[in-house]
Amino acid sequence: MSDSNIPRFSIPDKKGYFGSYGGVFVPETLMTALTELTVAYEEARADPSFQEELSHHLKEFAGRPTELYFAKRLTENVGGAKIYFKREDLLHTGAHKINNAIGQALLAKRMGKKRIIAETGAGQHGVATATVCAKFGMECVVYMGAVDMERQALNVYRMRLCGADVRSVDAGQKTLKEAINEAMRDWVTNVRDTHYILGSALGTHPYPMMVRDFHRVIGVETKKAILEREGRLPDEMVACVGGGSNAIGFFHEFLEEKDVKLTGVEAGGYGIKLGQHAARFEGGKLGVFQGCKTYVLQDEDGQIELTHSVSAGLDYAAIGPEHAFYRDRDRIRYAYAKDDEVLEAFQVCCRTEGIIPALESSHALVYTMKRAREMSKDQIIIMNMSGRGDKDVQQVAKILGESEIDV
Repeated sequence: MSDSNIPRFSIPDKKGYFGSYGGVFVPETLMTALTELTVAYEEARADPSFQEELSHHLKEFAGRPTELYFAKRLTENVGGAKIYFKREDLLHTGAHKINNAIGQALLAKRMGKKRIIAETGAGQHGVATATVCAKFGMECVVYMGAVDMERQALNVYRMRLCGADVRSVDAGQKTLKEAINEAMRDWVTNVRDTHYILGSALGTHPYPMMVRDFHRVIGVETKKAILEREGRLPDEMVACVGGGSNAIGFFHEFLEEKDVKLTGVEAGGYGIKLGQHAARFEGGKLGVFQGCKTYVLQDEDGQIELTHSVSAGLDYAAIGPEHAFYRDRDRIRYAYAKDDEVLEAFQVCCRTEGIIPALESSHALVYTMKRAREMSKDQIIIMNMSGRGDKDVQQVAKILGESEIDV
């Protein structure tokens, strides 16, 4: 189905739906809190003083605007189109996640909530949340799967340095899905004084809309910068997609630019086989999961399938509802990258540009390099470098058989 004439600010509707995706599927005990959050966000979004304060902290604390970087040596190495990186990895805490964490923390202050909970997979959202809680003097609890805590030990320590109580989740696969479950249980129990800073553009309304809006700055800056640098818009834009926050923020300003192709890259893991990947559009189907209706990796009985990715941040069984909406309309296309390709792209970027990309971002890099080779030298492709890979170095060394390296 193709419908490219839907204005990007017309969704979601008042019930939180992006077409047939999204909605509110939560326990009754959370409905009052969600209604309060929705009203508070709508008021804040229309309040110039809130937007001014948000812009101030994004600049002073996070380090916006981030650079649009021409990857000259990578372009020469690959051949074909000019490759640009949107350098979200240069932000404080090392990833785009800080945009949303600041926005939601300011919203929590506005609502009088002094206790913050969050979930995290790769740890970048957890670190961002811990830092803003330290900055604003809020109590912080972060839930993280035990498997993710082991492979992202550096980020666990960073969170604890900032005063966060990082709680290990030992249920199920011990990854992001289970961390979200525990955060939801905490919120139900402590809803009066607690705000849940959800880290991606998924879950129940108003989170997909709210997280998207806090990350829109990525695309706004990108459009301004590429027009200044090249005098025109890019031919294609690429971002990795887990829940989908960095991608929808990157793409949103370009949704109505029909000549700009938009491509999201999911986690292909070991390959598209049951339990071996996290590519929701490659074997997933419509379902309700953790608060909303969207594409979910599930079996015939509706049970959530096991997932895998070399990247903790993409190892999730569902995708944000806005992504499903635009995928149905052929506005955003989706590909996937497998673990072995990701590890190779990770190393190529390090050796050609001196930039260590997050494993999440390296999924987008796989596709970007492939597409650049297919394009002409007068074309432009921009990839969202959503985060830096310091957190992943030890894991990569272990996988590549270099674990004796002292990292």
